Amino acid sequence: MALLIVANGAPVLAKKICGRRLSFPLDSGAMLSDGQPVFGPSKTFRGVAAAVLASAAASPLLGVDPKVGAKIGGAAMLGDLVSSFVKRRLNMPPSSQALGVDQIPESLLAMLACRDTLSLTGTDVALGVTMFFGGELALSRLLYRIHLRDVPY
Repeated sequence: MALLIVANGAPVLAKKICGRRLSFPLDSGAMLSDGQPVFGPSKTFRGVAAAVLASAAASPLLGVDPKVGAKIGGAAMLGDLVSSFVKRRLNMPPSSQALGVDQIPESLLAMLACRDTLSLTGTDVALGVTMFFGGELALSRLLYRIHLRDVPY
């Protein structure tokens, strides 16, 4: 769970530190036939790299192999991209809130990616997704109050 929080927070922190520097959109601005971008401008190579590297770097502090940490960070970002893709198809603007769509793919894919390595049961995965769902909403509001996030969700 801690590595999932690191993966989720690293792109936000990278944006605050770097500003617009190195913020190359993953979709390069490409639009689909629905007139919407694939992911949108807020999904960047910098954010994905920050999530993977931060998760790998933090993992030894938790007694986890850095490769597993990188896998968790990568899977969390894949889930985040799935969320963004779905939100663009629903014509929702970048950084808008879609309860469940924002939290479930990110946490579920990360949990499933390391399920065997960390010996997680189905109950562990369900509990982890549920905890991330509630924790992400609370932590997001805190990060907004201390000016690390641009929106409170």
